[in-house]
Amino acid sequence: MFQTLENISDSALIIFVKNPRLGKVKSRLAVTIGESGALASYRLMMNHTALITSKLEVDKFVFYSDEIDCFDIWKEDIFTKKIQDLDSNLGVKMAKAFDDLYGLSYSKILIIGSDCLLLSEEILNTAFDKLSDQQVVIGPSEDGGYYLIGFNFDLISHVYQRVLAMFFLNKVWSHPDVLNEAVEACHRLNLQYFLLPILADVDTSEDLARSIELLKMRHSEYDLWICEELMKLKDLWQ
Repeated sequence: MFQTLENISDSALIIFVKNPRLGKVKSRLAVTIGESGALASYRLMMNHTALITSKLEVDKFVFYSDEIDCFDIWKEDIFTKKIQDLDSNLGVKMAKAFDDLYGLSYSKILIIGSDCLLLSEEILNTAFDKLSDQQVVIGPSEDGGYYLIGFNFDLISHVYQRVLAMFFLNKVWSHPDVLNEAVEACHRLNLQYFLLPILADVDTSEDLARSIELLKMRHSEYDLWICEELMKLKDLWQ
């Protein structure tokens, strides 16, 4: 039986992660910086995601790709641990995760991945705040996808199964029109939505370089530290 923390909120955050194994993460990044570099970069991204989510005053669920790790960075007194649906399609996995948490009586539910170094606690809090009166919130990414999507299930309860089907089922992923398709779904279902700031996630070496440049502009001690760690990885392909 999976460990589950007692509900402390009507809001929940889903975090999709891949078990960090050599040759199993960030394959497009590995083409340039090698599998070891890709694994190191993904571990850095996961640590960042754990840091910015740990203090959120919502319930937090980590969904692993393969198996639950009881001794990793996701502390069990903060994060409830689950396994993603076994279906190979990302959309099916996300729809099932949303459906599972709605079944646990959460109303405001967001989902994120673990590969956006520009995502912050502030942006996540804004997303939950916007779901107080918006039915959908989306965080656009620079590549035409999104780094975050969420729903207020109290406001879509009458059509929630249709919403999940239209947003996630029978979809092709990792192409530059993913965001546009989500926005189109909002229009077709007559849903009110809010777009968060556009951020860059990390899938390729170009994304990694882009993240370094954007993080440098923030000037915080933490962001500069991330830059230093990323620069070490960047040196692998120069």
